[in-house]
Amino acid sequence: MQGLNNFLVNNYNLIKALHVISMVAWMAAILYLPRLFVYHTKVEIKSKTSEMFKVMEYRLQKFIMNPAMVLTIFFGVLLLSIEGTVEWNKKWIYFKLLFVFFMLVVHHLLAKYRIKFFLDKNNRSEKYFKILNEVPTLLLIIIILLVYLKPF
Repeated sequence: MQGLNNFLVNNYNLIKALHVISMVAWMAAILYLPRLFVYHTKVEIKSKTSEMFKVMEYRLQKFIMNPAMVLTIFFGVLLLSIEGTVEWNKKWIYFKLLFVFFMLVVHHLLAKYRIKFFLDKNNRSEKYFKILNEVPTLLLIIIILLVYLKPF
């Protein structure tokens, strides 16, 4: 176990960089997918355009959003496991983890809506997806402020 901790400590900056890189990719996808849904709501079911959106949404989720989320969590857990990197007696880290959980909930909702579009069973409006598109932005702002300011 000491060998693993030494490896993590010696590679802290690399792990942190990989965490940020994967988080940026995850956020790009989690912000783009609901935007695709906004456009998808405007097209006729079973049209060529609708079928094209289905492919785009699927590929975005499968090849970018899901892997980036997994990598973000993986590198985040590695960072949390390095002794001394987190002051567990401070409240900010628990709030950060709570808002990351909310981001995972949004991720799950987007995956659920993608399947509904795929099955031509979407019942949500363009306006709903425009509002949903703002949620990850707000969560991202809160998470970043908590990480950099450590307000409490």
